[in-house]
This record gives sequence, C-alpha cells and structure tokens, in this order.
Amino acid sequence: MSEPFDLCIIGGGINGVGIARDAAGRGLSVFLAEKDDLGEGTSSRSGKLIHGGLRYLEYYEFRLVREALIEREVLLALAPHIIWPLRFVLPHSPEQRPVWMIRLGLFLYDHLGGRKVLPGSRRVDLTAAEPGTALRPSFRVGFEYSDCWVDDARLVVLNALDAARRGAVIRPRTRVVQAMRRDGLWRVRLAAPDGSESEIAARILVNAAGPWVGDVLSGVIGVNSRRRVRLVKGSHIVLRKFWEGDHAYLLQNHDRRVIFVNPYEEDFALVGTTDIPYEGDPRKVAIDAAERGYLLDVLRRYFRRDFAETDILAEFSGVRPLYDDEKDNPSAVTRDYVLDLDDGPPPLLSIFGGKITTYRKLAEHALERLARFLPPSARQKWTAEAPLPGGDIPGGVHGLASFREALIRRYPGLPAPLLGHYARRYGTRALEMLDGARTPADLGRHFGGELYAREADYLIATEWAETADDILERRTKHALRLTPTERASFEAWLAAR
Repeated sequence: MSEPFDLCIIGGGINGVGIARDAAGRGLSVFLAEKDDLGEGTSSRSGKLIHGGLRYLEYYEFRLVREALIEREVLLALAPHIIWPLRFVLPHSPEQRPVWMIRLGLFLYDHLGGRKVLPGSRRVDLTAAEPGTALRPSFRVGFEYSDCWVDDARLVVLNALDAARRGAVIRPRTRVVQAMRRDGLWRVRLAAPDGSESEIAARILVNAAGPWVGDVLSGVIGVNSRRRVRLVKGSHIVLRKFWEGDHAYLLQNHDRRVIFVNPYEEDFALVGTTDIPYEGDPRKVAIDAAERGYLLDVLRRYFRRDFAETDILAEFSGVRPLYDDEKDNPSAVTRDYVLDLDDGPPPLLSIFGGKITTYRKLAEHALERLARFLPPSARQKWTAEAPLPGGDIPGGVHGLASFREALIRRYPGLPAPLLGHYARRYGTRALEMLDGARTPADLGRHFGGELYAREADYLIATEWAETADDILERRTKHALRLTPTERASFEAWLAAR
C-alpha cells in the first residue's frame, strides 16, 4: 500500500470539497471520495444564494447570520464570475411581520457583518418604483436589501478543481465501502463504478456525506453518534421571467415562511423554496403537487398575472441535512453546523448541518478542530485571500463587465452572447478553453442554444464531467435552452465519444 494520506474525506458536496481545498493548500495530502458526481446531491439543488439569512434573525441565530454576512463579501471577492450581487425587494404584507420588525431586521442585517461592498437596505415606494409594476396594487410599500447569487454546482466543482491543482486526489463516482481503524490508521475500502475495489490508508477520516452522514457512521464506519441530521426537503420551480429589471423578490407567506423569486439564467425565474420534513431516500427526493401549488399560490397572491402549472418549465428538489436541534417547525431548525470529533485514535471528524454560504468557514473550523493531529505548518489559514479558479478577474466583481468586453474584443469572430456565457461560467479560464478559436466552426459541433462540443470536451477533460446531466444540469444550465431533440442528439454524441 502507498504512503497514507493525511486526510480521507467522504463526500464531494460543498463541505467536502471546501475542506479538501483548504487542507491541500496547507500542504496536507488529501483523498476525497464521492459516490456520485461532485455536488450531485444537496449542493447543486440549493436556492443558489450566498446570503446572511435575513429570516434567521427571528430565531436569534446572530452568530450564524454574522458569519454568513462576512462570508458573503469574502466569497464575492474570490469568485466574481459565479457569484454576483443581487438586490431583493420585500413587499410589505401588513398581516405578516410589522414594519418595525422588518426595519429592525434590515438594520441588523446591514450592520452585523461589517458590510463593505454591497449597498445597504432602503424603503421603497412600490407605486412609483419599477419593482412595483409587476406586483398587485395593494402592495404599496416595500424594502430593498442586498445579497448574492451563486452558481452552486460550479462553486463545488471549482473548489474541487483548486484542491486537485494543489495536490488532492479527487475521485467522483467512488463509493466508500468500509472504513476501519487498524494499526493507528484508517483503512478505507473503495468501490469504483465497474465494481472493482481498492484500499487506501489515511491518518484522519472526515465524514462530510451530507444527508448520508449518519448512514456513513453506522454502515460504513460502524460507530454510533449522539448527533443526528434532520432531513428537510426544499423544492423549486423554474418559470419564464415575468418582470422587468434585474432585482429579485422576497415574499412573506401566511405561514410566516418566505419565498424567493430570483432572476435565473437571464430569461428565467427561480421560485422557492419549500420546507418539508423528509424521511425517504435522499436520492429519490422530488417535488410533489402540493409543493407546486404552494409556490404558485404565493406568486398569485403577490403578482398581477395569474400562474398555472403549465407555466412551470423545470423543477428540482433537494434534501437539506440540517443539524437536529429538535425544533418542531422545520423552518426554525438551525442552519448552523456542528463538528463532531471522535479522537480515536485515529481521529474521525463528522460534519452535521451547514449551509453553502458558510462552507469556507466550516472548512477552516474543521481544520482547527483537527489542529492537534496536524503538523504546525498546516495551521495557517489562507483561503480568504485566494481566488477560486477563474476568479482572478482584475477588479473583481466590478471588473467582470470589463473582462467580458475584453473577451469580445479578443475573439471578434465569436458571438458576443456566447462569450458572455463563457465569462460567467469560467472567468479567466475561458481563455484556456477558447485557445485558438476564431470562428464558431472552431468550437466544434453546435448542439443548440450556446452549447458547442468544445465546451463539453473542456468539461470532460478538466471538471470530471461524464454524463449529460453533469454537463447540461450542473456544470452549465444548457438544459433549459435545448429542445428534447437537441438534448437527445447531445446524449448520442456523448455516448459515442
């Protein structure tokens, strides 16, 4: 057997790849195994927001909100190509939260995290401002505040890519069959997609399996933990965008939950999320008729136009593995995380809960918990200042438009909208992907929309993509713009390739 890895990480969601990146950058040897595609579970089915969590203030989650607000601007600086500012309009609904409560919440939201880049909140006259034109006339007063949008699946992949560039071994579609303590090390048995098995050794095991963290503990490692995750299903629907402007909406519902209505991939609207206790197989989670009705009813209540199920163009559901704090209301269950350390020897660290906004801090805290098992040289924090791959755009988020224009000047023979797509998806890595291209013919076969063979080849070569869903649903959102015939053509090409 080869030399033991310092860390073996089970789980290729945002927490797993975040820990892998941080650890690899500290000079540790890292092995990460993910049973499916990177981010295929919860981490690609989120509400796609980097946000402090305005509504968590009602549950006195001040530490979590402060950490998330600080991280919001850190991540915006690290990945300005896949994270960008978004203004939210909150129409006031008198029968829900009173004005004083909203004002107080927004004041705290503006000041808890030391906001520097994003603009603050303000009151809005909806009868005179653009955001009010799509709303019913009964909504006359509202509030605006800032948060950030994120391409969640790409955030996962870019963390994995940076971890690999720093020496980590990243193995998607590799299932951990068993992990046993033996001779002071973890002996980890792995199963490849073809059924073949292999074994590695590691000094530390990190269980970042998300919804499956408990299953890994009991079934793979064979230990019990007093910690539990509580599975909560969140579903989203995708419609055609139905309002003017680039703002989003935050809508209060009768049950005191809030629903986000966000611009999505320029032409679409993403509406969600629901909060429903879930006890089934996380891999089989799906939206149901009641959830569709719930989300459409909220839209009908606030907006002038009517909505029907036939307006739904796409939908997805995810299972959030929240730390079980035994709250009765799923919306009140904490979004904070718990790091459970079993000293061993050898040590085992299990991750319970968490949210995409705080993944980088979670990774730092995980390595802090493991510090006494690591060499002194591995205790230096570094990720707050190091851009993710493609994120080294001059001027950061303020330089993205200039970068896009520079890309258009550099490749005058390629369509400007296509170059805008590449700038948003890949940042400065677009230059690597487009090297030598001068005309659309240089990009290879065109499958429809903005999908060319060169981009698919690039994702396969550099981002562990293998299936049509890997490419069309997660690493890009081309699925929204391909016809069934075009998708079938792409799938046939991919199979032949």
